[in-house]
Parts: sequence; structure tokens; C-alpha cells
Amino acid sequence: MKRFLRIVAIIVAVLIVAIVALPFLIDINTFRPKLESELTDVLGRQVKVGNLSLALLSGGLSADDISIADDPQFSRTPFVQAKSLSVGVEMIPLIFSRQLNVTDITLNQPQISLVKSENGEKWNFSSLGTSNAAPVQTAESHEAPKPAPESKAGDEKKKPQTPAPTSQQPSSPAPSSTPANPNVTVAKLEIKDGQVTLSRVGSREKPRVYDKVDIGVTNFSFTSSFPFTMTAELPGGGTLKLDGQAGPINPADAALTPAQTKITVSAFNLAESGLIDPAMGISGIADLDGTATSDGKEAKIDGTLKASNLKVSAKGTPAEKPVQIAFAIVDDLTKQTGAIHQCDVAMGKAVAHLTGTFDTHAAVTVVNLKLNGDNMPVDDLEAMLPAVGVILPPKATLKGGDLNVNMDSAGAVDKLVTTGTVKLQNTELTNFDLGSRLSAISALAGKQTGNVTTIQNFSSDVHVAPEGTAANNINLNVPSLGVVTGAGTVSPSNELAFKMSAAVAGLTVPFGVSGTTSDPKFTPDVKGMATGMLKNLLGNKNSQNQQNPLNTLQGLFKKKQ
Repeated sequence: MKRFLRIVAIIVAVLIVAIVALPFLIDINTFRPKLESELTDVLGRQVKVGNLSLALLSGGLSADDISIADDPQFSRTPFVQAKSLSVGVEMIPLIFSRQLNVTDITLNQPQISLVKSENGEKWNFSSLGTSNAAPVQTAESHEAPKPAPESKAGDEKKKPQTPAPTSQQPSSPAPSSTPANPNVTVAKLEIKDGQVTLSRVGSREKPRVYDKVDIGVTNFSFTSSFPFTMTAELPGGGTLKLDGQAGPINPADAALTPAQTKITVSAFNLAESGLIDPAMGISGIADLDGTATSDGKEAKIDGTLKASNLKVSAKGTPAEKPVQIAFAIVDDLTKQTGAIHQCDVAMGKAVAHLTGTFDTHAAVTVVNLKLNGDNMPVDDLEAMLPAVGVILPPKATLKGGDLNVNMDSAGAVDKLVTTGTVKLQNTELTNFDLGSRLSAISALAGKQTGNVTTIQNFSSDVHVAPEGTAANNINLNVPSLGVVTGAGTVSPSNELAFKMSAAVAGLTVPFGVSGTTSDPKFTPDVKGMATGMLKNLLGNKNSQNQQNPLNTLQGLFKKKQ
């Protein structure tokens, strides 16, 4: 027994020595050119790997650093740079046959640059895994399939370059339209603690940076679907989680790979996330739950979004209440256009419906949208008014009643033009004494509004553009004062310029409105008022007991409230 135990101990010691000594006996860096070559062939990009080391116990190789070249049409700087690379290999074939069989790959702390073309049609990763990335590699490795030997079989050796490019040019699109995926499978593919930078060629926008990016893929294959997960920290705060299935990889454009994904985004900053065009002026903190399904040509995205501190106008201020949005969008991935089939924006019982189309070809998104909201309770909407740029005087609020909105918006989102109608019924303006501001009208009507003004009806045609807002065909019916009509403009800095008139007690009283939306100034049009009253006087000169309307000119408007 002692002899047997001694033999076992010797065998174990030899194995331990072998395990410790093998990494020194095998120069693992002799495999580096093969590893670089295989990764280059798989990705279609030049891959550089640093110093290799062998870890027998973990069954793999590790490299100090790695770089993957970018598509030369986008950049000469690396598409990916990673601090270290871990490659799992089958140890028996490696040791005894010097055969490199990769089982898993892990990129540690990579920096990945995702760049979209200026016209929005391509990404710098579109050519990954395809021969379309040929410019970054040697001519020999990609010129072989190009000569199309079928039509020139007899003289391809004599004249391989002169006739082939011209005569074969019409038939050459066939290989590029149906390129083959590499026959490669990896049991496990991971990216740990990465950083992804998202940008667009020719854009003035600041690149978006996503930190703490972790990606896990199992049973990866270019030719079949595979499950994946992804988590990341978003620019400006918040987290992103994707969980789904993707593949097979589109051999012509990796960006058009089919996928089915569940999307969970928490506490993300709408203005900084990169998910919304910043030119739209939208901001707020939101949570999103949705799904995205793509067949490689068309992507369908739907879900719900809950936003707090929402602002949908560049000159607006955050809403005081949360907004719930249910959406369904279809995006044509090849045409870079899409349609919003559903976008129901709800605040309490007030719901507005947004539909339309968008085009993302240019640096700034172009839209054609329609917004419709019927009988929306003002009490629920009042907190949303600042978010759309409607500024009431300090402490003034709207109570009760319904709002109807019908708007069309078209153009680039940074120069959007919106036209439509607004109607308000049976509401009250509180904490604002309209009668004291329109003292001439209240004097003629013989009534005072006090601190609460009942608005029976308000309607206007609205035109909103970058240069300001124009309100035409204004009709305001305040029972205690009369009917006010007119038109005017609101500048981007909320300065007012309105010409109005009030029909009260059989007279027309013209006045102007200046100042700002938060501090309006009402100024009598004395000349217009005198002319109107004179016409009224002359038209009623034969009437008995007619009060002289000129007497009402004195003190009709108070100078400053």
C-alpha cells in the first residue's frame, strides 16, 4: 500500500510540474498570427492582438490588448480597442496537435465607436463579417473571388485584369448582393465593462457615451439566431437593459440583422440619452418598457413610457405631473423612414393622440405629424401647459372646462411649423383680475370680473414657427365683459403684440395687448375707440335719450394696475 501511494504521489507531482512547466515550454505567441488571421477573416476587419499568455487551469489564452480596425469609409482609427482579450480554447488539440479551437471570447473594458453615415443609411459596423470591409485588408485575400472566371475561363491566366473588369462589370453585383456569412460558432461571447460612443458623420451634436456596457451572447453563429443580453448606463443617467434573440447576421449589412428584443429603460434623461433627436427640445426623466421586432427590413417598436418633469417645447418649463405615453412605431430600416401608428399622450383623463411619419436621412429628423385631442379636461391638462410653452401670469390658473386641439406639424424638428385650432370651453381663469386690466370694457358692461373670470368660450387659429406664434381669428366670450376678437403674435421670448376689440353694450372697444405672457399690458386704442363711437353717435342721432358715448372715453382704461 505504501508503495502504491508513493507511485500515486509521484504521478501527481509530475502532473503538477507539467502543468506549471507547459506554459514555459509552449511559446503561445506562435499562435498570435493564426489568432489574428482567423479573427480578421471572421470580422472582415484587420485585428491586432497583443502579447499572449496561456492559462492551463482556466483552459484559455489571454492577450494584453486588442484592436479592430474601422470601416475605412468612416475612420482610420480603431472601431474597437480593448484592454485585454480572453479566449477560451480546447487544450488537448492545442497541446498535442497545436490546433487552435476557440470556445469563448471575452473583451474586457473595450472602447467601441459606433458611427452613422451622414445620410443615415449605413453604420460603421454594417460591414462586419462581410467582404465589404475589404479595403482594410490585403488585396490578395479579397481579389480572388472578384475576377468572375466563368465567362473568361480560357484566358483568365493570360488576361486576368484587362477584360474582366469591363466585360464582367454588369454581373459583378451578384457576389456583393448575396455575400456569404463565415461558418463560425462561439459558445460564449462577452463584452465586460465597455464604453460605447455613438456619433454621426458631419453632425454638430456631441457624441453620446454609454458606460458600463455588458453584453452576453451564447451559441453565437453568423448563420443562425442566438440569445443575447445587454446592460448599459445611459448618457445623463439611467440604465438600459435589452434581452432577446438576434440573427442570423445579415451578410450584406450587419445593422439589418433580424432581432426580437425586450427593452427596459429606467430613469433616463430624454434630452441626453441619444434616443430622441435633441433638436426637438424634449426633456424629462422617463421609464420605458417595450419590445422591438425586426425582420431586417422593418422594425416594429411598441411600449409605454412614463415621464416626469416633461418638457416638449424649447421655451417651455417642466410639467408638474407625470405623463403616460403608449406608442407603436414602424421604422423602415432601409429607407430610413417610419410611421407613428400610435402615440397616446395621457395626463390623468386628458388624452391626446399623435400620429404621422418621420424621415431620419438628414442630420436633423424631418416629421409630418398630426395631434388631436378632444374634450380634454382642463384640470388634468393645466399642469402640462408650461411644458408646451404656455405661460400664464404668476399664480393664475385655469379651472374646469374642456380643451380641444387639432394641430398639424411639418418640417425639420429644429424648424418645425405647426398650424391648427385651439378651443376652450366653460373654464375659469383664477387669481387674475381680467376686469381690472380691461377697465374700459367692464365700465361699459357695468360689471366686474373680480379674481375669477368665467370663460364661456375661447377659440383661435394658431401658427407656431421658430420665429414665434401667431394667433388669428381669436374669439373670447366672457359673459361678464362681452365678446373679444382680434389677432396677434407671441415672440420666442414671449413678448405680446395683439390688436383686439371688444363688443359690449352695443359698442366696439378696440385695445392692444403688449408686455409678456406672464405680465400682459392692456392699452386702449383711443383713436379707434373715438372713431367707432362717433360713427355710433351719428348713426343714432335721431334716437331719443341716447347717451353721448364720447363721455365714456374719460377714464375707461386705468393706466397701470
